[in-house]
Amino acid sequence: MRRGRILIFLVLIVIVGLVVLALAFSQFGGIQGVVPTEVAVKQVYYASQNIPQGTTITQEMLATFSLPPENVAEVMFEVGEEQNLVGQTARFTLDQGTLITSSMIGVSPGELSGPSWAVQIPAGMVATTIPTNRLSVAGYGINDGAHVNVNACMLFVDVDPAYQSVLPNYISVLRDIFFPPTERPYISVEPQNAELPSRQGRTELDPTLQKPLYAVPSEAQRPRLVCQTILQDVVVLNLGNFSLQLQDIAPADPNVAPVQSQADTAPDIITLMVSPQDSISLNYFVYSGAILSMSLRNPNDNSRIDAQSATLTSLLTQYNISLPSKLPYAQQPRLDILAPPLLPNDVINDTSQPQQ
Repeated sequence: MRRGRILIFLVLIVIVGLVVLALAFSQFGGIQGVVPTEVAVKQVYYASQNIPQGTTITQEMLATFSLPPENVAEVMFEVGEEQNLVGQTARFTLDQGTLITSSMIGVSPGELSGPSWAVQIPAGMVATTIPTNRLSVAGYGINDGAHVNVNACMLFVDVDPAYQSVLPNYISVLRDIFFPPTERPYISVEPQNAELPSRQGRTELDPTLQKPLYAVPSEAQRPRLVCQTILQDVVVLNLGNFSLQLQDIAPADPNVAPVQSQADTAPDIITLMVSPQDSISLNYFVYSGAILSMSLRNPNDNSRIDAQSATLTSLLTQYNISLPSKLPYAQQPRLDILAPPLLPNDVINDTSQPQQ
């Protein structure tokens, strides 16, 4: 009896094991036997290299990658739509790997009514040019596409409200009023020497002599300097001159290669993209004699600051600069102008020696 029970248990174990093996075989064997179905995808275009702003797009600048149909938007360019993409101009600088959409490209160069770089200017903005030099553009570290702040420095003087001339006024000798018996009364005004005119002064009481003195300025009025940041986060369109094809002006000679007007010298102008009102303000600064300079910004920095004007008073206060006291002794030799020291590596152009 006992042996019969053991035999039954063994048979049940074998049956359970066979069932487990059958299930395992059907499970793993079925996965291996399934043939994967091909998923439908679409090929869309992206920039295979950096495409500068305003550049005409060619087939060599493009590459494709696969996207599921549900992820493909209408603004993307699929394979077979090359005619709508190749030959267009880039409205923005397209970094390598950027998926190209219709908002990133402009019209073809042949359809432009103006220069090709005009499409780089955002709507509602204008391009204006201001003078510059090496110091004004951070040692030429500022170039096309840079984000900058624009600073302006101006000189102010006091003027006569009526004459609009710089104070102090020149004075003349005023004679008495005469009353000729047969003529109208008149005043005789005798101007002073034009080479050494008399300036308007003020009366002061000498504390020692207790007598009035007429004090006049020892020199012309000294202008007062002020500097301020006038524009922030401005994008540079171009540093230097734009290229000018001379064959657009005169008939082209087939034996002569096209000549560019860009001179091989350091750029002395820079073109900025600003609002129309800011362009008017920049023109005023340029023609009023203000000195404009630019500070380079990080292109990812969109912050604005409430900049304070820099004057002599604000500099003394902000940096805690003390006025030197009047002492009974002084440095020798006398210093009237601060000049940088002459260093051994400085290059000096000696014009007195004939060049070889």
